[in-house]
Amino acid sequence: MPGSGARLPFMEEGMARWPFGPPNAGVALDFTGTPPTPAELRNLVAERWAGVPRLARTLVRDRRGARRHRWLPADTRGVDPSAHLRHDDVTLPDAVRTWFHTPFPDGRPPWNLHLLRGTADGDFTLLFRMHHSLFDGRSVTTLLRALLDGAPPVDVPASLADPGPLRRTPVGGPGVFTVGLPVPLPAKGDRAPAYTVVRLPPDEVRAARLANGADGHPGATTNEVFLAAVSGVLRSCLLRGPGADPDDASRQVWLSVPVDQRPPDSGDFLGNAFTNVRVPAPVSLPGPAARLAACAGLLTTTIRRRNAVERLVEGLVTALPGTTSALARDRLFAPDYAPAACSYVHLREGGRTLAGRKLRAVNLVPMIPPADTVTFALGGCARGHTLSVATNSGAEDAELLAEEFLHELRSLGQAGSGGCYVPGP
Repeated sequence: MPGSGARLPFMEEGMARWPFGPPNAGVALDFTGTPPTPAELRNLVAERWAGVPRLARTLVRDRRGARRHRWLPADTRGVDPSAHLRHDDVTLPDAVRTWFHTPFPDGRPPWNLHLLRGTADGDFTLLFRMHHSLFDGRSVTTLLRALLDGAPPVDVPASLADPGPLRRTPVGGPGVFTVGLPVPLPAKGDRAPAYTVVRLPPDEVRAARLANGADGHPGATTNEVFLAAVSGVLRSCLLRGPGADPDDASRQVWLSVPVDQRPPDSGDFLGNAFTNVRVPAPVSLPGPAARLAACAGLLTTTIRRRNAVERLVEGLVTALPGTTSALARDRLFAPDYAPAACSYVHLREGGRTLAGRKLRAVNLVPMIPPADTVTFALGGCARGHTLSVATNSGAEDAELLAEEFLHELRSLGQAGSGGCYVPGP
């Protein structure tokens, strides 16, 4: 019965109350080759995901008091993960338009594994779709990696090993009530949740990473290139928007970034072990090279124990979910708090094929973002990177922002190689 299961920790409770649409998210793997048969895929899933407790939990809500959510075991014993397999003759963007705006039904574990049609002949996509309170991006890549050839099955004891008191924690960051400058999105077309995904040219990512590698510097990380390109996109939005001066550094633009808090010995923990932090977007710097340099070290982390104040705040937030949700919607999800979110997940392969089919790309599908904000999500593997863009302001906006990101990425590489930088429109 509701009330008898384990209550959700504060981050999962917050996502269960996501006010902008169903809190659905996902990770999709693109493969080259003939799709596996449903029976072939069912056997892989049943073998490699067997006995993972997290996959057999259902989400329920208390009927009294604060009406918090809880995890309960599924009604049926020994839930077969392969029963969640779906075969759908649509592409990933089509799937997102339909399923990611539809809540999971009550009474069953909130996830599915979808076999989708690829964007080109001879390709297919494997999509893990979930309620975000169930897993974070690191957890999903742990699951999907286990399906690849040569990778061991999910380590069930390791998947249950909660990170404990130690956390990987970002260094620095503004106060929780510090706000900055909102950034107007293009606002083209009808306002509605939208999603698009584009492939990033590997040579342009490589050139951008090497852009600040002169004079003994090792070059930028992919994450720093990502943040610098997003900052360039937001600067372009400010240049086009009414009244805002992107060269005015007196008001900061903040980027919201989820950071994995697992210490090194807890990498296979399945659940949610991340925190959202904010970092400054250097939109006041006109040159791409300067923006890239300003992003160096923004996501420096340290491993430490949570202090007493952090534990107290987390306890209060968890105890008062309704009040916290109202505060979050009015303040923490407002465009002046963070007009853009940046999420990066890299699949560190245990193998690079699925039943002999070559892995081509990793695509992220974020939750529907807060109103008047945008989410940029970078998925990576050994074959390269893809960028997903999610907005609440229509498909044309999502596509324009993705195109602008590609332009900024190219400009970062050109700036580092001495090429001519052409400002965006």
